[in-house]
Amino acid sequence: MKRQNKYRKFQLQQKNIEALEKENSRFKRVYSEYENMSNELWNLENSTGDPVPDDFINAMELQTSYLEDEIEDWLLQFNEKKTQIKH
Repeated sequence: MKRQNKYRKFQLQQKNIEALEKENSRFKRVYSEYENMSNELWNLENSTGDPVPDDFINAMELQTSYLEDEIEDWLLQFNEKKTQIKH
């Protein structure tokens, strides 16, 4: 059984992400970079080839976490804006 990618934490908010990507090109670039880095991290952590230095993995994890924080901020603002429009 294949393990689930732990870096795919935004799957449940896909509709909001798609809406943000349409209205904000910067968000689209950040989210695309996050997807690329999270996929690469997943592949590195689950590969059976030559080991990758821990420092490299740690640097990628740190960058991915920065991107996650930025995406979370955008999603919070997006949700707040949607809530204000409804009221």
